[in-house]
Amino acid sequence: MLRVEGIRSGYTQLDVLRDVTLDVPERGIVGVLGANGAGKTALMRAISGLNRVRAGRVVFDGDDLTGERPDAIMRRGLIQVPQGRMLFGEMTVRENLELGAYLVHDRAVIEQRLGRVYALFPILKERSSQAAAYLSGGEQQMLAIGRGLMSDPKVLLLDEPSLGLAPKTFDLILDKVRAINAEGAAVLIAEQNARKVLRLADHCYVLENGAVAFHGTGAELLRDARIERTYLGASH
Repeated sequence: MLRVEGIRSGYTQLDVLRDVTLDVPERGIVGVLGANGAGKTALMRAISGLNRVRAGRVVFDGDDLTGERPDAIMRRGLIQVPQGRMLFGEMTVRENLELGAYLVHDRAVIEQRLGRVYALFPILKERSSQAAAYLSGGEQQMLAIGRGLMSDPKVLLLDEPSLGLAPKTFDLILDKVRAINAEGAAVLIAEQNARKVLRLADHCYVLENGAVAFHGTGAELLRDARIERTYLGASH
């Protein structure tokens, strides 16, 4: 479904990613693990068209999207939920959600998608008229994911969704990610929280210094000594 082929990309003229290749199959959940600075966010931005790809390709459903504008990529169904959530704090929950469907002009479709988000995250319906800035961290992450769902993604790109969240809240978020995947969307999740992502994902890639150091199924990597030594500390 989504294939990244040997890409080099980064910020300005600096390449952060070096010949990164990975696959996200239809209806799959794929994890990208790595420490701060490993290139996880650069990878997400390259796929979304926010960072220029200087070599390699991003292929989606057989079509080469390399060099496409971010809005064109979004229209294809590749939707990123950014690190840090990037909500509009002064706007209400509902207004933030409706921004996720700004390309949709059919009011009935927007209401249908709002209903789907509210069914998945009932707290957002309760808080629909509240300013996003006054939500808890977990509620803000739900809102960021809900905003992404308003674009009806084929592939949902999640960049560090655990950031600033208590472990139990992150567990709840991952339960919702499983539900989203069960409804048909593939998921690419970039995280430092290795153990939980390995238990969630069908396949995981480990980035080190902007390159794929190794990869395998979640079950395989949970038993891998390199993962245990580097990523599965007490905090995970």
